[in-house]
Amino acid sequence: MLFSKYRNITRYIIVAASFVIISLILWNTFVFFQHFKEEQRQKMDIWALAQTEFQKNMLEDDVNPMVSRVLISKNDNQIVVINAEGAIGLTNNVEERYLKNDASTKRLIANLEAENKPIELSYIDPKTNQKINDGYLYYGNSPLINKLKYYPLALLLIIILFGAVAYFFYRSTKIATQNKLWSGMAKETAHQIGTPLSSLIGWTEILKTEQVNPEYILEIEKDISRLQTITERFSKIGSLPKLEKADIVAETLESYDYLKTRSSKLIEFEISVPENPIYVKLNKQLFSWTIENLVKNAIDAMRGKGKLVITITQLEDNVKITITDTGKGLIRSQFNRIFDPGFTTKKRGWGLGLSLAKRIIEEFHNGKIYVLESEIDKGTSMQILLKTT
Repeated sequence: MLFSKYRNITRYIIVAASFVIISLILWNTFVFFQHFKEEQRQKMDIWALAQTEFQKNMLEDDVNPMVSRVLISKNDNQIVVINAEGAIGLTNNVEERYLKNDASTKRLIANLEAENKPIELSYIDPKTNQKINDGYLYYGNSPLINKLKYYPLALLLIIILFGAVAYFFYRSTKIATQNKLWSGMAKETAHQIGTPLSSLIGWTEILKTEQVNPEYILEIEKDISRLQTITERFSKIGSLPKLEKADIVAETLESYDYLKTRSSKLIEFEISVPENPIYVKLNKQLFSWTIENLVKNAIDAMRGKGKLVITITQLEDNVKITITDTGKGLIRSQFNRIFDPGFTTKKRGWGLGLSLAKRIIEEFHNGKIYVLESEIDKGTSMQILLKTT
C-alpha cells in the first residue's frame, strides 16, 4: 500500500516536471523567435534609411559608399517599396507572377503587411525643414524565421509522439501484468477446485455402496463431470494448451446439445453444419468454453427470449463458425470494445467472457474472432475463423 502511494506521488512529480520543462522550452522558443523578429526589424530599418538616403541623393555624385553597401548586401526577405505616388518603386526576392496585375500585387502587399508592420520611408528636407514622405517599405519574414515559427509545432508533435509511445508501452506492460494475474488466478482456481472434487468422487463411490437411489448418484456424477471440465479449462488457461486434430463439427454439436438442454424453452435454437467432418487443430475443452461464452452472451442479449442460429461454413483453407442472435444488438463503436477485459453492456457481469474467448481463439488457436454484423434491436452475428488441417 505504501509502495503504491509513493509510486503515484512519483508519477505526479514526473508529469509536473515534464509539463514545466515543456513550458520552459516553448517559452524560450517564443522569446528566441521574438528576438529574431526584432533583429530583422532593425535590419529593415537600416535598409529603409539607406534606401531613403539613396533616393534623396541619387542625382548627386556624393552618395555615401556605406549606403550603397547596405543596399547591395544580401537580403533574403521579400521586399516591396511603394513610393509616394502609390506605385511600386523597388522589389527584392519577389517573383514576377505576384506583379503581373493589380489584384495579385494587392494580395502580396496584404500578406507582407500581415507579417510585419510596414516602415515609412521619410526624410527631413533641409531647405524647408519639413518631413517628406517618400513611400513605404513592405517586407516579409526571412526563410529562417518562417522555419523557426514551425519549430514549436514540431516540438509539440515530437513530445506527443514520445507521450504516445510511453502510454502504449505502459498500457502493454499493464495488460501483460493483468494477463499474468488472470493466468495465475485461473491456475490457482483449478488447483483449489481439485481438492474438494477428489473428495466428492470418493464420496460418490461410498454412496454407491450405501444403496442410495441410482438416479441421485447419476445427477451427482454429472455435476462432478462438469466440475472436472471446468477445472481442466482453468488449468489450461494458466498455461499454453495442447492442440490436437479434432472434428470441429462434432465438437460444436456437442456444445450445442449441452447448451440447448440447459437453456430457456423460450430460446429457439437452430444449427446448420456440413455432413462431412472438418478437422482443425483444437483444444476441445477451451473451444467448448468459447462456444458456451458466445451462446450465453447471445442469450443474455435476447433477455432469455429469441432465436439463436449456429452455422458452420467450410472454406478452402478455413472454417467459419457463426453465432447469430435476435438480441438488442451493438453500435459500431462497441464492435472491438466488447473484447476488452471488464467491458460489458449488462447491468451485472464481469466483462471477461468475450475477452477470454478472444484469447482462446486468437492466442491459443491462431484464429480470429470478431463481430460480423450487428444492428440495434435486431441482433448480432459473431464469427470465429480457424484454419483447417
